Amino acid sequence: MEASKKILLGMNVDELKQLVSELGMPAFTAKQIAKWMYDANVKDIDQMTNISKANRLKLSENCEIGAMPPLDCQRSKDGTIKYLFPTASGKFVETVYIPDGDRATLCVSSQVGCKMNCLFCQTGKQGFEGNLTAADILNQIYSLPEIASLTNIVFMGQGEPMDNLDNVLRATQVLTADWGYQWSPKRITVSSVGIKNKLKRFLDESECHIAISMHSPLHEQRLTLMPAERQMAIADVVALLKQYDFTHQRRCSFEYIVFGGVNDSMVHAREIVRLVDGLECRVNLIRFHTIPDVPLHGADDKKMETLRDYLTNHGVFTTIRASRGQDIFAACGLLTTAKKNNEV
Repeated sequence: MEASKKILLGMNVDELKQLVSELGMPAFTAKQIAKWMYDANVKDIDQMTNISKANRLKLSENCEIGAMPPLDCQRSKDGTIKYLFPTASGKFVETVYIPDGDRATLCVSSQVGCKMNCLFCQTGKQGFEGNLTAADILNQIYSLPEIASLTNIVFMGQGEPMDNLDNVLRATQVLTADWGYQWSPKRITVSSVGIKNKLKRFLDESECHIAISMHSPLHEQRLTLMPAERQMAIADVVALLKQYDFTHQRRCSFEYIVFGGVNDSMVHAREIVRLVDGLECRVNLIRFHTIPDVPLHGADDKKMETLRDYLTNHGVFTTIRASRGQDIFAACGLLTTAKKNNEV
């Protein structure tokens, strides 16, 4: 990718209008470019055939779409596919495609590595290596071989989305705008550990679903699992969420990895019920997948079912999430490109 050229992917229609104006092209060309990219998914400017040849040449001399195909893929026995995408900065991120009957979900990354350093997450062990641009985020969708089958997108890959909020919001704007992909924001879920000020801004500026990584309702214990608890406690996260209306289509959920003998007791169950009382939400219980040098193990099925049944019986809609792609290290908390980035 030539550094001197402007990247079109991720630009909104106003930015495209400014660009074509600077290049001396008609204003309506901006919407044509947007349609070719976000509707037709073209990979080359020369494929934008309703733009004059002279203007396509001018556009090509100054810009490129920014589409970069995946460099590698691994296929799980359950149909999950993990892709390795390059970034404009020369790094790499992992993206997971999860087909499930008539649904197909893409788990996208928002950063290379992560600053949050959660004890149980392989991405956190990688450390932070940089934010993805909006083009980097969108490229995971744009260059996905299965793009036509996608029904849902979750920002649950590498990184903390709220720590790269400007680019995440720009990407979700492209996905939902009438000049963009025209997706309903209800098809997009953005996860977060809870970042002070950033979470509120996301809730105010976006209509996408929110998923909060809880993992323990107890302050001291969550702090040992997730250092981000020091900056924004789970009690403060929930208090903020209670200021918003989730009784209609927008959904609020909590991700809860269940660690055997750690956060799977009735004390935890009762505290979750108390914590979310009055908030329309759901809890997704997730199986833990062991990672090296971490003294945690997953709870057995009986423990998870007991936790689910208690929460459900006390008015908290709870599911046990099916684990996908574990055999290719694509399951929750297993994504990392540390080795690949170090080879560059």
